Amino acid sequence: MKPAPFSYERPRDLNAALAMLAANGSAKIIAGGQSLGPMLNLRLVQPELVVDISGLAALKRAESSRDELVLGALVTHADIEDGRTPDVTRGAMRGVAANIAYRAVRNRGTIGGSLSHADPAADWVSALAALGARLTLRSLAGARTLAVEAFVVGALESALHAGEIVEAIHVPARAVSAHWGYAKSCRKTGEFAHAIGAVLVDPAAATARVVIGAIDTAPIVVTDAAELFGGRVGADYKQRFDARIADLLIAKAGINDAVRRHIHVSVLKRAVHEAAA
Repeated sequence: MKPAPFSYERPRDLNAALAMLAANGSAKIIAGGQSLGPMLNLRLVQPELVVDISGLAALKRAESSRDELVLGALVTHADIEDGRTPDVTRGAMRGVAANIAYRAVRNRGTIGGSLSHADPAADWVSALAALGARLTLRSLAGARTLAVEAFVVGALESALHAGEIVEAIHVPARAVSAHWGYAKSCRKTGEFAHAIGAVLVDPAAATARVVIGAIDTAPIVVTDAAELFGGRVGADYKQRFDARIADLLIAKAGINDAVRRHIHVSVLKRAVHEAAA
């Protein structure tokens, strides 16, 4: 199929892009086009205007400090995979990026576009929530900041307001003592996952963040996950992982099928074992 007719604009700067979005409530942003392109062709969306932001240098920055990494929304998966951006996560983000879809998708797909699309099965939605990332959202009225887990509110639903875009992603530096594990289950390589588990465990600080993703709604994000490890996070967290608690969390999220819950729990267990390896 072909898309319905639409107008096309390619603004020269961010303010011009935001003005176009503010003036046309049905406008859609395109950058890498890996999500919007197919939706246009299938006529799942029929905007009056498509605003191409792929040339905006302000959204391609990648800066790091001792405390965090700031990535512009137009940084591609391949930029992260290939090490063209600084890495404060000690390889965690690079590993996630390398396993997103196929190389052709990673060459064009952007981190901001992936988050804006808010697909629960998308890797960055779960991985960045586990890493404790925040987003800067920008409109003509100004900027605001949200945690990733507050940004994705449902399947293909985000907290973006009309006329607002994802401007930057702020990723905290991963502590030397923190362990990272990320696992997913796909029917075949390159497809969207039907189960994701992401864990950031710091035995030295007795803390753990756990994400169960690729469910039918927003990922389950447990920011204080001691309950999954028998009430405390220590060096023996791998042995203390409680699959029954994980199953209960997934059931509370509305997944009633025992087989699906088993797959999610198994994938999360893999992520815990990877972190402890």
